[in-house]
Amino acid sequence: MAHRYTVIFEKEGEGGYHVFCPVLPGCRTQSETIEEGIKNIREAIILYIETLREDGLPIPEEDILIKPIEIPA
Repeated sequence: MAHRYTVIFEKEGEGGYHVFCPVLPGCRTQSETIEEGIKNIREAIILYIETLREDGLPIPEEDILIKPIEIPA
Protein backbone atom coordinates (compact mmCIF):
# COMPACT_ATOMS: atom_id res chain seq x y z
CA MET A 1 0.00 0.00 0.00
CA ALA A 2 1.42 3.36 -1.01
CA HIS A 3 1.02 6.54 0.99
CA ARG A 4 1.22 10.03 -0.52
CA TYR A 5 2.38 12.97 1.57
CA THR A 6 2.99 16.64 0.86
CA VAL A 7 6.42 17.89 1.85
CA ILE A 8 7.44 21.52 2.17
CA PHE A 9 10.84 22.97 1.28
CA GLU A 10 11.80 26.19 3.04
CA LYS A 11 14.96 28.00 1.94
CA GLU A 12 17.44 28.51 4.74
CA GLY A 13 19.11 31.91 5.11
CA GLU A 14 22.59 30.36 5.09
CA GLY A 15 21.76 28.14 2.10
CA GLY A 16 20.07 24.83 1.55
CA TYR A 17 16.60 23.79 2.60
CA HIS A 18 14.60 22.77 5.65
CA VAL A 19 12.25 20.00 4.48
CA PHE A 20 9.28 18.73 6.46
CA CYS A 21 6.05 16.78 6.21
CA PRO A 22 3.24 18.64 8.03
CA VAL A 23 1.08 15.52 8.46
CA LEU A 24 3.87 13.69 10.31
CA PRO A 25 4.85 15.87 13.30
CA GLY A 26 8.61 16.03 13.78
CA CYS A 27 9.36 14.42 10.42
CA ARG A 28 11.92 16.82 9.01
CA THR A 29 15.37 17.02 7.47
CA GLN A 30 17.79 19.44 5.85
CA SER A 31 19.49 19.43 2.47
CA GLU A 32 21.66 21.47 0.16
CA THR A 33 19.55 20.73 -2.95
CA ILE A 34 15.95 19.85 -3.83
CA GLU A 35 17.05 16.42 -5.05
CA GLU A 36 18.91 15.69 -1.83
CA GLY A 37 15.91 16.95 0.15
CA ILE A 38 13.57 14.57 -1.66
CA LYS A 39 15.90 11.65 -0.91
CA ASN A 40 16.31 12.68 2.74
CA ILE A 41 12.63 13.30 3.46
CA ARG A 42 11.62 10.07 1.72
CA GLU A 43 13.99 8.17 4.06
CA ALA A 44 12.67 10.10 7.07
CA ILE A 45 9.04 9.33 6.15
CA ILE A 46 9.80 5.63 5.67
CA LEU A 47 11.46 5.45 9.10
CA TYR A 48 8.60 7.43 10.67
CA ILE A 49 5.99 5.03 9.26
CA GLU A 50 8.04 1.98 10.28
CA THR A 51 8.15 3.32 13.85
CA LEU A 52 4.39 3.89 13.88
CA ARG A 53 3.83 0.31 12.68
CA GLU A 54 6.22 -1.11 15.30
CA ASP A 55 4.36 0.82 18.01
CA GLY A 56 0.97 -0.32 16.69
CA LEU A 57 -0.11 3.25 15.92
CA PRO A 58 -2.22 4.33 12.95
CA ILE A 59 -0.52 5.74 9.87
CA PRO A 60 -1.87 9.26 9.20
CA GLU A 61 -3.68 9.95 5.96
CA GLU A 62 -3.06 13.31 4.39
CA ASP A 63 -5.90 15.81 4.36
CA ILE A 64 -3.98 18.94 3.46
CA LEU A 65 -5.05 21.42 0.82
CA ILE A 66 -2.40 23.90 -0.27
CA LYS A 67 -3.63 26.96 -2.11
CA PRO A 68 -1.43 30.01 -2.68
CA ILE A 69 -3.23 33.32 -2.27
CA GLU A 70 -2.13 36.74 -3.47
CA ILE A 71 -2.17 39.78 -1.20
CA PRO A 72 -1.86 43.23 -2.76
CA ALA A 73 1.38 45.04 -1.93
